[in-house]
Amino acid sequence: MHSLTPASANWPACLTTIDSPPTKLWARGDPGLLAPGPRIAIVGSRSPTPYGEAQARRFAIAFAEAGITIVSGLARGIDSFAHAGALDAGGKTIGILGCGVDRPWPPGPLATRMLDQGLLLSEFEPGSSPRRSHFPQRNRIISGLADAVLVVEAAHASGSLITAHWAADQGRDVFALPGRVDNPMSRGCHRLIREGAELVESPAAIIESLGNPRLAFGTAGSRPLQREDSPSRDPLLDALEGETLSTDELVTKLGVPTCDLLPKLAELELAGSIIRSPGNLWRLPVHGA
Repeated sequence: MHSLTPASANWPACLTTIDSPPTKLWARGDPGLLAPGPRIAIVGSRSPTPYGEAQARRFAIAFAEAGITIVSGLARGIDSFAHAGALDAGGKTIGILGCGVDRPWPPGPLATRMLDQGLLLSEFEPGSSPRRSHFPQRNRIISGLADAVLVVEAAHASGSLITAHWAADQGRDVFALPGRVDNPMSRGCHRLIREGAELVESPAAIIESLGNPRLAFGTAGSRPLQREDSPSRDPLLDALEGETLSTDELVTKLGVPTCDLLPKLAELELAGSIIRSPGNLWRLPVHGA
């Protein structure tokens, strides 16, 4: 096990420029995989369809064969197929954990392979158990470590969308794989495409685009949940009762810093508790509509 700080030789410089950069990382496996080089994150549903599983593996193998390191979160589903595809192709892959690297979650053969052939990375202290609040937080590192993010199957309120929004805010390219219109696991990707992510059908399209200007995607303020507190009636919801307000107006009304408000807006939007209207205005949903 290795501990890394911004002063370490293996510290990835790309993480120093993201919002809320980690101050320390723990690594198990090959820390040499953090050396500068092309990296693509592949994320998606924990309950993918056979189509999603096949596509995650197909893209991961193609990227690995092109010398690109695959970054993901080691979760069941798309993440696991992406990691396994990279390893099967003899490529490089990095798993970002929402727990300590000494107790990877989920445990199993893939985690063992990652220790032998890849790298496990976490900002959480050794011994930390996987907690729900850790996973949105670790997503900023998944996107921050990558040059681009590919979403392969995601539900409408999937945590993968948090990773995509982090990527957009960090200036990373965002790609989404389309799926069947009647499949719930396609709705998240289709939502991203409507918001400006690039529709992609082949690995070659992403590989070729990595040198292009960054995509203009999403809107400012799409950040993941970073705090555990979630009262039954949030003051933010009270502030929007009968109102349609901008982010700046909410900052003034609630008396909180913008950096604290943005994660809460993203959390409530993903939960369907609030709606973002054109012009980055926020309102409560109309029940029964």
